[in-house]
Amino acid sequence: MTSAAVRRQRLSPDERREQILLAAERLFADRSYVDVSTTELAREAGVARGLLNHYFGDKRALYLEVVRRAALLPTLEDVALPTGTLDERVDAAVHWFLASITPERATYLTVRAAEGVGEDAEMREILDSAHDLAAGRVLEMVGGEPGDPAQRAAIRVFGEMARGAIREWSREQTLTREQAHLLLRESLLVIVQTVLPGL
Repeated sequence: MTSAAVRRQRLSPDERREQILLAAERLFADRSYVDVSTTELAREAGVARGLLNHYFGDKRALYLEVVRRAALLPTLEDVALPTGTLDERVDAAVHWFLASITPERATYLTVRAAEGVGEDAEMREILDSAHDLAAGRVLEMVGGEPGDPAQRAAIRVFGEMARGAIREWSREQTLTREQAHLLLRESLLVIVQTVLPGL
């Protein structure tokens, strides 16, 4: 029995699934959906192609899971609501958003998800749901009204700006992370102080 086979046997199903997802994240961060083959995915994960189908069904389902994981970060449930002044809470909200953005996740949030599998309804649903959850959490953090549709829409629009700042920081390298944080913090502060009260 080869050492690779031994390693495959020693992983639990959850560990194996995670191994495949991490490999897929690496490949899809570098290349578009159509440019990554199932053979490459299996090789990168160190598994037989049949295991990809066993855990995910097909390449599309694996890709959607990669995007889902990236889009739903940062984890909403694991972060306590900030306290302090409005400035401090706004700063904490921006920090919460940026803290979990790796270059790979930035790729899915700003580039690859749009390329993905074309105009895919399931992809759009994943991204819309994630953006709406993040908007609600930001409103909670800054003392807004998460149940107010107009306020939620305003923060979703801010989210589009945030994804642009992430792209400029992580991919284009035209902003540093600190500059992106400053831009987003000051923009969100204006939205919270000036825009939300008028909606």
